[in-house]
Amino acid sequence: MILAVVGGKGGVGKSTVAYNLGAHLDGVVVDADLAMADLPADRGPDLHDVLAGRAAPTEAVREGGPVALLPCGRSLAGARACEPTALVETVERVRDEYGRVVVDCPAGMCGDVGLGLLAADACVLVTEPAPPALGDALRARALARELDAGLAAIVLNRSNESSPTDMVARELGGPVTAVPESDAVADAQAAGVPVREHAPDAAAAAAFADLAGTVEQACRHADPMTYS
Repeated sequence: MILAVVGGKGGVGKSTVAYNLGAHLDGVVVDADLAMADLPADRGPDLHDVLAGRAAPTEAVREGGPVALLPCGRSLAGARACEPTALVETVERVRDEYGRVVVDCPAGMCGDVGLGLLAADACVLVTEPAPPALGDALRARALARELDAGLAAIVLNRSNESSPTDMVARELGGPVTAVPESDAVADAQAAGVPVREHAPDAAAAAAFADLAGTVEQACRHADPMTYS
């Protein structure tokens, strides 16, 4: 299974959702934001190296942390040396080795987002209860349809009791998981661990678990042979 996590607007918490989904799905998270990587990285080959032909995809996967991760470099020189179209093959090779891949796509509507969606079996759309974010989410949803990436779930991030959950589900055409505004999310992110490890009793931890269940169900329904 390859799952793309997308969100038209930057700053909606897309990378946080991808990281926590990777934890719950026991998958490899690929930081596919070639220009503005956001997930933790350390020494060793990264996605820039893979897309430049300097390393194999599986060589760049970090397995020692709380979530298996294929990080991306953060240098302009590294980004310029990449061949972005190699991303699809890279993600597929990681899937062949590890089974499940969560692709953290870049924000906006640039071509790199389309490559992540092109590789994906399904996508998770991340937005928040603010008109600009919801407008961008509609455009990201249209791109996913165009590239035949089925919608597994929608995340309404930083939600509260007055958030328009029903409207979001209706307009975007999929099941919504509301992730509440929470200090536990920020604290876990600062510690570099999933919310379930930092604050297992937090409402956000339960929301991410529910999201993973929704994704599993959607992917099982779309391709039952994979789960037989």
